[in-house]
Formats: sequence, structure tokens, C-alpha cells
Amino acid sequence: MATLHKSIVLERPAAAVWDAVRDLGALHTRLVPGFVADTKLDGDVRVVTFGNGMVVREPILSVDDERRRLAWTAVGAGTTHYNAVLEIEDVGDRARVVWTTDLLPPEASDAISAMQDQALAAMDRAFRRA
Repeated sequence: MATLHKSIVLERPAAAVWDAVRDLGALHTRLVPGFVADTKLDGDVRVVTFGNGMVVREPILSVDDERRRLAWTAVGAGTTHYNAVLEIEDVGDRARVVWTTDLLPPEASDAISAMQDQALAAMDRAFRRA
């Protein structure tokens, strides 16, 4: 199994970033516009269409407002196992986004890591514009 750890500090308060993260159906408009082209909710599953056309079903495992923690899994991302956690931490008047992903097969980690980098860059752009 491979584990990826990514983080970024955004020039926004943690509460504002968490508000966008927990808006599960708005990835494409609030959190990572451009990287994600569309998001639909199907019960507890988020159906994500990425900018490259790939569609992934993401069952939401947990939304923890107190800890500002979102956990999900993914089906259809070229992995046999994918579990991710996004946590939003206070850093003064800014927010640190910490994204941890466990996945199989390990050979998929380079591609998933590159996608995470693109998503974090899109997130940074979105909050710089906000």
C-alpha cells in the first residue's frame, strides 16, 4: 500500500475553507474549480467529473465539523483501494489543508500524487480569488 501526504497553507481562515470542503456537491464551483468540472450527489456518494473527463464515485465516509475532517473512498480512479482524509487546521488567520491518502496498487501513487498536486493548486487559486 502507498500513503501520500500533501498539505498547503491557504490565505483564508480555516472556517471559510472548511465551509467549502463540507459543501460536498460544490467541488467544481467552490473548492477546486477547473480541476473538477462537475459534482453530483447520489445519497452518500459524490459523483465527480474531473476536468480531464474521468468520472469517479466517492462514497463519503465521514464529515466531522468539530475536527474539520472529511473522509472518503473512491471507486473508478484506477485503484483497487483508495481512502482519503482532508483536514483543515487553523494557522493564525490562515488555513492548512492536510490531505492523506492510502491507495493500492502502489504503482498508481505517482498518478494520484500528480492529481492531488493539481487539486491543491486549484484550491489555492480558488481561495486567492474568493
